[in-house]
Amino acid sequence: MAATSCNFTQASGFNKLQEQLQLQSYFKRQCHQRSAFGVEKVFHRRYRGWLQVERWHRYQHVSCARVEELAPSVFEENVGEETEEDISKETLIWRAIKLPIYSVAFVPLTVGSAAAYLQTGIFSARCYFVLLASSVLVITWLNLSNDVYDFDTGVDKNKKESVVNLVGSRTGTFIAAYLCLALGFTGLTWTAIVERNLRSILFLVCAIICGYIYQCPPFRLSYQGLGEPLCFAAFGPFATSAFYLLHGNASAMNHFPLSGTVLSASILVGFTTSLILFCSHFHQVEGDKEVGKMSPLVRLGTKKGAEVVKGAVLMLYALLVAFGLSKALPLPCIFLCALTLPMGNLVVRFVEDNHKAIVFLQDKNKIFMAKYFCVRLHALFGVALALGLVVARMLRTTFASRPILS
Repeated sequence: MAATSCNFTQASGFNKLQEQLQLQSYFKRQCHQRSAFGVEKVFHRRYRGWLQVERWHRYQHVSCARVEELAPSVFEENVGEETEEDISKETLIWRAIKLPIYSVAFVPLTVGSAAAYLQTGIFSARCYFVLLASSVLVITWLNLSNDVYDFDTGVDKNKKESVVNLVGSRTGTFIAAYLCLALGFTGLTWTAIVERNLRSILFLVCAIICGYIYQCPPFRLSYQGLGEPLCFAAFGPFATSAFYLLHGNASAMNHFPLSGTVLSASILVGFTTSLILFCSHFHQVEGDKEVGKMSPLVRLGTKKGAEVVKGAVLMLYALLVAFGLSKALPLPCIFLCALTLPMGNLVVRFVEDNHKAIVFLQDKNKIFMAKYFCVRLHALFGVALALGLVVARMLRTTFASRPILS
């Protein structure tokens, strides 16, 4: 009995000692975790942005590594089809309207008007908005007729955002397209007559001809991979120079040659516009191959195409610096356009990071936004260029009006 009581007492004391040791160890762990949590919280608060960037880059590298290890056939049946089915009707209508693409009507007009303002100090709001409405109608013709002729060749048979596929009427889309062209060209011609500058009509006709032979039969030069040069000529030298002539003084601009400033600006505008067209082909490579449309990306492949995008963005800013050093463009243009460098870098990084999804995952939706990033670059660069020309005129006027101290 006594022995049992002694053993129980010893066991009870041992258990209490063990409980105290466990409790002490628990409190030590809690204190250590709290202190570690406090340090980690301070670290995250200070370096949160850097950690997010590093986590994103690590995710991109791991994703690319996994993608390269997997065979394309594993994803062909599921990924592409599922993402296409998930696209809502509203999204398809938005894509069919292509509202951001209408910046290709806004930018040449704005840059050409700003170049004329730099040269003559004249700006007509009435002329600007009539030309803008007419240009939008011509771009609508380009988009609608492109959908019609791509429907005829079978390029858009699986393109759900095609206007013909959404509306269900090839004839109705065709009539609407050429009605827009007629109204748009009427507005451009009327403005040229009112401004007494018929020389601009020649440039505008050349721009429209470039758009016609780009996509319309029997030419269809876009199927030969010549869409980008035609786009460069139409929206760059032809359209920008025409709008420059229409915004100048009639008597002066009819006899005044095109300046180096407007020619340099038009080259930059043509460059950014062509980049939009080039990047719009990334998600259409397979469909273009099936119907024999030899776009530049079909010929080069998406890997080399991503390198071309990088080279084109570098060339854009190299030309900007060259035009500034040669004094073809005023310094405010160089400074303001240089502020768009982050957007140019975003275009390059996005294409480089996502072009592999087309090859390995057969997922076109990852690269679809590339053209819209190019649209943002085009719009920002064009606005900066036009604003730089306006600022240069204001500075010139300010310094010219100052009295010279003897």
